[in-house]
Amino acid sequence: MDSTKIYKKGILSIILLTILVISGCKVSYKLTGASIDYTKVKTISMESFQNRAAYQWGPMAQMFNQTLNDVFVQQTKLVQVKNGGDLHLAGEITAYDQFNKSISSDGYSSMVQLKMTVNVRFTNNTNHDEDFERTFSAVRDFEASQSLESVQEELVTQMIKEIVESIFNAAVANW
Repeated sequence: MDSTKIYKKGILSIILLTILVISGCKVSYKLTGASIDYTKVKTISMESFQNRAAYQWGPMAQMFNQTLNDVFVQQTKLVQVKNGGDLHLAGEITAYDQFNKSISSDGYSSMVQLKMTVNVRFTNNTNHDEDFERTFSAVRDFEASQSLESVQEELVTQMIKEIVESIFNAAVANW
């Protein structure tokens, strides 16, 4: 056998071995970030967060509440109860404002900043050392040439996702 055939058989063997190893292994993990002692904490209750901001956009409170509920359902094993949960979340949307962020050379606004703020009261009925009341905010910028109506749903969705993630991490991630 010449060295070329041996080399080709060696390469083919390595490729086949690699394919077998890769196809035989499956790595699967789920990282939710939650560090909950499920022997102590089994339930969560959440009050509906009302929109108390001076500026109102109708769907915002419902979108926020749905996203908050979904995150806890999808990323924990906690059972949601109406009242008296081991963990309890309450609060309100306190601000929803837009500001001129930058002015162009012609003196008109070129960028607008949209800001949403939510006040949260978290109670851990199994460990009151973890209780808190805190505000969470998110901002998004958009071109002043765009109307708020044309970007509002997308930007509010992004801000809600960011705020809910921060609330979730503060309440149950403990990092």
